[in-house]
Amino acid sequence: MLQGRQGFRSLLLRLSNFQGCRYESGSAVAAPTLAPSPSLDGREFTAAGTASTMRAAVLWEPGKPMTLEDMQMPRPKFGEVLLKTKACGVCHSDLHIIKKDQPFPLPVVLGHEVTGEIVEHGPHTDAATLQRLPIGARAVGAFIMPCGGCFYCVKGQEDLCETFFKYSRGKGALYDGQTRLFIASNGKPIHMYSMGGMAEYCVVPSNALAVLPSTLPYSDAAIMGCAVFTAYGAVKNAANLRAGETVSVIGIGGVGSSCLQLARAFGARQVIAVDVDDKKLENSKKFGATHTVNSAKVNPVEAIKELTGGRGVDVAIEALGKPKTFQQTAMSVRDGGRAVMVGLASFGTTAEFDMVHVVRRQVRIIGSYGARARQDLPELVTLAEIGAINLSSGVTQRCGLEEVNQTFDALDRGQILGRAIVEFN
Repeated sequence: MLQGRQGFRSLLLRLSNFQGCRYESGSAVAAPTLAPSPSLDGREFTAAGTASTMRAAVLWEPGKPMTLEDMQMPRPKFGEVLLKTKACGVCHSDLHIIKKDQPFPLPVVLGHEVTGEIVEHGPHTDAATLQRLPIGARAVGAFIMPCGGCFYCVKGQEDLCETFFKYSRGKGALYDGQTRLFIASNGKPIHMYSMGGMAEYCVVPSNALAVLPSTLPYSDAAIMGCAVFTAYGAVKNAANLRAGETVSVIGIGGVGSSCLQLARAFGARQVIAVDVDDKKLENSKKFGATHTVNSAKVNPVEAIKELTGGRGVDVAIEALGKPKTFQQTAMSVRDGGRAVMVGLASFGTTAEFDMVHVVRRQVRIIGSYGARARQDLPELVTLAEIGAINLSSGVTQRCGLEEVNQTFDALDRGQILGRAIVEFN
């Protein structure tokens, strides 16, 4: 006969084993199983209904084409969610890794701008997360994946999350210091750039996810995870843009075009797009540009000041990542204005500023890497849902995973006007 606490625990253990669960710390938790069952297409599937393998694009060496590899199905751990990827953006940040402009461990699965369907939670997921992100829910993920507990996350500055920069950007891993990606044939570990979204499935910390309403298509909404997310951090948090102010944006790619849209959504009365490509400048009018400047033909600083009565703009945003455009951005703002630097350059790149001008004219130079996932991503979803920003206009090219190398080549050659998206079935 079972007696006392030990007897009760023994009974629970026997019952949980019988029911396919495990008993830990006083609660029954569904045990993830990897036992395969046959499928019609030849792939094996787990009892949970997800395939035991998946495909992903792996970058093995800088400057070399990525290869499509069969990977073990990634498994989420505590605080994480498994997404069936529906779309992933093709971003210049990925291109920096491909070209070795930024240090990052290889081999790696790139892709940090995703939407997908939630198919599994990690063990011990709390009830609030289960309710917010239920199985089957549509979700969008932010590339800055806050841990929620570090010095900066506690202060509300999730875009400076220490854990993210230490592990995701420093080691190509999630926050236990380990990757979730392994080659199916030999178990070789593969690093992750954020969640490693160039794959059929990806693991994302739940703090980095927001629910995506059915009114927003997966493919269009993917750009909210980086291009629009980065622009939102620049316009809202760094610039603190106010209605009626004037704005210039240098570099009209995925991030720059999103900055234009958000500037208009925040009530800017004058929005000046600056680029060297006439096609991009013409296209920028769809994103809310009231004026355009081709900096290959005229001095952009002089042109911006002429358009603003000789003073300069209240807010200038640099979205290209070049020393020359950093300098132009700082010189384009009015006295007391804000110059927000968003574009990433090669590691170690420096830019010069006129110190006397910056000091005497009280120019504020502000760096901005992204936004704050738990606060800002749901707000972005709302802006898109009510039509304040148009996501579909920002997506100018779509492709499959098999075409990822050609798409990155086109991005490198400047042939993509807005954002290219890799679509998954």
